[in-house]
Amino acid sequence: MKKPNILMILTDQQSCWTLGAYGGTLVQTPHIDRIAAEGARLDNYFTNSAVCTPSRGCLLTGRYPHGHGAFLNDVPLGADEVTLAHILRDHQYETGYIGKWHLDGTEANLRATLRISGNTAEHVGIRFPDHPPRIGPCIPPERARGFDDCRYMVETGHGKKVIEQADGSFTISNQQIGDEQTYTTDWLFAKADAFVSRKRQKPFFLVLSIPDPHTPFSVRAPYDRMYAPEDMPVPETFYDSKPAWLETDAARHWTLLPEGMTEENLKKNMAQYCGEVKCIDDNVGLFLDRLKQLDLLDETILIFTTDHGEYMGEHGIMYKNQLFETAYHIPFLIRWPGQIRPGTVVDSFISTVDIQQTLLGLAGVSPCGREQGRDASPLLREKAIPWEDEVFIYGSMKNRIGVFTPEYELAYVKENVDNLLFDRVQDPLQRQNVFNDPEHKPAREALKARIIAHARQWGSPELAWLETGAKT
Repeated sequence: MKKPNILMILTDQQSCWTLGAYGGTLVQTPHIDRIAAEGARLDNYFTNSAVCTPSRGCLLTGRYPHGHGAFLNDVPLGADEVTLAHILRDHQYETGYIGKWHLDGTEANLRATLRISGNTAEHVGIRFPDHPPRIGPCIPPERARGFDDCRYMVETGHGKKVIEQADGSFTISNQQIGDEQTYTTDWLFAKADAFVSRKRQKPFFLVLSIPDPHTPFSVRAPYDRMYAPEDMPVPETFYDSKPAWLETDAARHWTLLPEGMTEENLKKNMAQYCGEVKCIDDNVGLFLDRLKQLDLLDETILIFTTDHGEYMGEHGIMYKNQLFETAYHIPFLIRWPGQIRPGTVVDSFISTVDIQQTLLGLAGVSPCGREQGRDASPLLREKAIPWEDEVFIYGSMKNRIGVFTPEYELAYVKENVDNLLFDRVQDPLQRQNVFNDPEHKPAREALKARIIAHARQWGSPELAWLETGAKT
């Protein structure tokens, strides 16, 4: 059997409600939705960490944050980690990465993160990057982790205009917004077009990593005026009280709009966020047309997903990383004609650590043996296999750990400040923390036992305080 191409479109900070495939109505996304209609939609797909770096590490290594080492933004991936690109390259795939990477680490950014959070490297157990600083925005080939074509692999940043020189070098401006040729999303899709258009004898594996719709919430014309702020809804939970761990100075920095958390400011940002999503969808449509024109569309496993969600005012907060479900429960769509039946819906609980083995399973390639996830490829082919519906989640400072099941979310905070238990069936908006409710004590104790068993199995550092200090 001929090996399929594998093409992953990875966005940044995109919630399920932005897509029609998941029931969203604010933004019309026919092209992204087409991937679900012609393939499969994972209805219970979660990231294991709702922060860029650790989530991306889980996705590309099949290992939990403490396993791959990049458990916090700007902590680099462990030196000996085996990525999906390494494995596929060893099986004669041509590998490429275009767009935001965020797994190479910078000491300056890491120190800034620690300073804002009030932590020290010693307290969190962080190793500073020891590699030479990069020259320009791109990752040098020797640090590209199995991706042969890394000319447009950018470590981090969410600038909105690319300034390209005649020699092919480029910079990304944080002060300007580009046009349809220079806006970052459009420019990256154009580079992906060039990659897939090349004549080749081998299958390819390409990750197209779009830095939108992450902050700053701004987008080029005409998308900047496509959605009116006054038409944007305020989430039901916008004025809800917050758990104690959201009332610290560090949490406020990471969760509140700097211009103030008012309805007016929220709506302005939401309108731009929707515009960013629409721009992505239009580019996906053009890209699908191009793949079809090149006779590649039906020879390619095509994935659309993101690294984590965006709260956008839910629970009175913005952005990511906290323990509410929206940041963890994210889109995953996959298309492969002849192998995945159009319109397939997978209800099983699947997470980012499962994707490496799943894609290898679809492609008929053996895993490396270091993975900590599961192979969900039979589920995509609608085959019944033993499967535990549970997903384990981590905070980014080794101070939070939790589990999602169909019935509950249980999450522990190291400081024992407002541990969380939500009844996902009776309270889907997560408005009532029932951690201390006697009625839910049996479920809480059973779920804690599952978390401890998981942490013990994979050597999670959270186990030390979870067993000895966490409230039951």
